[in-house]
Amino acid sequence: MDFGRVPEKELGKIDFTLPAEPAANKKLLRKTKVKPLVYLGCAKWGRKEWLGKIYPKRTPESRYLELYIEHYNSIELNATHYKIYKPDEITRWAEKALGKDFKFCPKLSNSISHYSGFNERSQYLTDAFLEGVSAFGDQLGPIFIQVPERFSPKQRDKLFRYLETLPTDLQFFQEVRHPDWFSDKKTRKELFDTLRHLKIGAVITDTAGRRDCAHMELTVPKTFIRYVGNSLHPTDYTRCDDWVNRIQYWLNKGLKELYFFMHMHDEAYSPELTVYLVDQLNERCGLDLKKPEFVGEV
Repeated sequence: MDFGRVPEKELGKIDFTLPAEPAANKKLLRKTKVKPLVYLGCAKWGRKEWLGKIYPKRTPESRYLELYIEHYNSIELNATHYKIYKPDEITRWAEKALGKDFKFCPKLSNSISHYSGFNERSQYLTDAFLEGVSAFGDQLGPIFIQVPERFSPKQRDKLFRYLETLPTDLQFFQEVRHPDWFSDKKTRKELFDTLRHLKIGAVITDTAGRRDCAHMELTVPKTFIRYVGNSLHPTDYTRCDDWVNRIQYWLNKGLKELYFFMHMHDEAYSPELTVYLVDQLNERCGLDLKKPEFVGEV
């Protein structure tokens, strides 16, 4: 993911501290005895850079997903952003995870989020998209909607009307990127209040060059975090530490579900940082998350 990328020499000048806890979050979190669901993964399984790392060398691409599922318990499925898949195509992926606690979190097709203008055609496309991803069955996690960075609050009415049409038996999360969604207090409040009303989650994107997107707002008692690292720069580790602190706080307060997806500008290094993050989460939060095992490790 290149969104928010800055030159490496600038990373040491950025304040990566996560914002203070929004007051509205307290109204959503309630302590419970039910064990929270925590899922962690990456955006793609087809990474040839992982051959010799977490995939044995000479592994055919047809086995990448099968092996990915051995290392992670979820995937932020970007493939569905570029094509509306038919149920039989989705079923072939879902079968790889049968019997496992694994979630596919598909990204809404860009034919809807980027090119339809949320007009009448978007409903037909949405129906086709949902028909496809519903074939994941028990392996279907949240569906997330990303509008392009050019999509400003001036177009809010179209977006909000579209969100109102979505089925309520599925969990959706919304990501926005235009700076005006965050810089104007009234607009920001309207966005998150609308998502709370519709019970749609708010994607939190933590990337170096756009600190406003790490807004920390919870609009449902669940969260969907897209973390963008910088090829194992020292700040990647201190940022993970800050996230572990916040996640521990949320889980202690009653967060029900957490989805954390590791991105890198160079995805070759995602497994290494995932190992660090999982070790910290398991130790600090009493979790038992799986982590990548590198080829040759015992």
